Amino acid sequence: MHTDIPTAPELQNLMAVRAEPAISIYLQTTPETQKIGAARTELRKLLKDAVEQLEAIDTPKRSIWPVEEHVADLLDDDDFWAHQANSLALFVTPENLRSYRLPNHLTQMVQVSDRFHVKPILRAITVNQHAFVLALEENAVRLIEIFADMPPVEIRVPNMPTDAASAAGTATVNSRNYSGRLGGGEGQKVLLRGYCRQIDAALRPVLAGRHEPLILAAVDEMQAMYRSVNTYAGLADEALIGAPSAKSLDTLAEEARPVLDGLHAREVERLHALYSARENEGRASTQIARAARAATYGAVDTLMLDIDTVVAGTVDEAGEITFADEESAASYGVIDEIAARVLQNGGRVLALRRDDIPQGEALAVILRYAV
Repeated sequence: MHTDIPTAPELQNLMAVRAEPAISIYLQTTPETQKIGAARTELRKLLKDAVEQLEAIDTPKRSIWPVEEHVADLLDDDDFWAHQANSLALFVTPENLRSYRLPNHLTQMVQVSDRFHVKPILRAITVNQHAFVLALEENAVRLIEIFADMPPVEIRVPNMPTDAASAAGTATVNSRNYSGRLGGGEGQKVLLRGYCRQIDAALRPVLAGRHEPLILAAVDEMQAMYRSVNTYAGLADEALIGAPSAKSLDTLAEEARPVLDGLHAREVERLHALYSARENEGRASTQIARAARAATYGAVDTLMLDIDTVVAGTVDEAGEITFADEESAASYGVIDEIAARVLQNGGRVLALRRDDIPQGEALAVILRYAV
């Protein structure tokens, strides 16, 4: 499977685009090349739908033709279609086409407006199905990166010690000869902690700027030892118990997924509790109109939104919404626009399933201050 999930800066750049027109296409694909023909056929249908929407509002032909050409070129690119994931997101203007291959199974759709519809992508970057596993024991250490729908990979970490003895510069960390504190059980702990400290130092440049969880796979003693020196803020409280040496990458990844699910569930629970507390203070709401005004003035700390709901309309510079009776090229998804304003003002956006949003609404906001 081949993926290229947009980074947070790329997402903000997509949200900032204003073009006449801006077309967003979400397409279900497959990493099985021999079955990709159906996706190409569906893309032709979605392009036809987009063109019909543009013609319905009298978009000039000079703006439609380049869009058709960009997509036609992509349709003819056999090499591109040979390397896919589970979904494909296309963002097209008369000037260019940007594509992202995504591991998620997204709902197929086409949206035509003066800005891109990016909400479905948010799920790919806000739910932790991407993490690292540190498989740690006295005689070996591995860093493994795991993904939502891709095989795990072992990462080569520069300056990573190979084992505790070589890290200590000794033949063994179980020496009976005493030199200061270095001997017996106490000496072993000193050397193992030094080994863990070297591992932490080697990981710092690899994990710098990352936010994904780091999950330990180790016996209890080594877990405690590593936690005592760890400096990575994303180290998960829950760990994979037992010696990892006999476990394959796939097994470690499979065991890590319940940990990630638990982290996500606890974060949703925390946000629900915070929402309830802030609602009593007038600092939380599920009203779309109120959320739009709060997002415009930088008052939203956290936005939770349903990835499948599209509310058509427009939002003006003051944050006032004009709702549309139906989707068309003359409107856009107002929840997308709210999300863009939240991100632009330093807020947090989480794309969730509707059941995970307070009161089961299309969105919920937690505010920095009452508005």
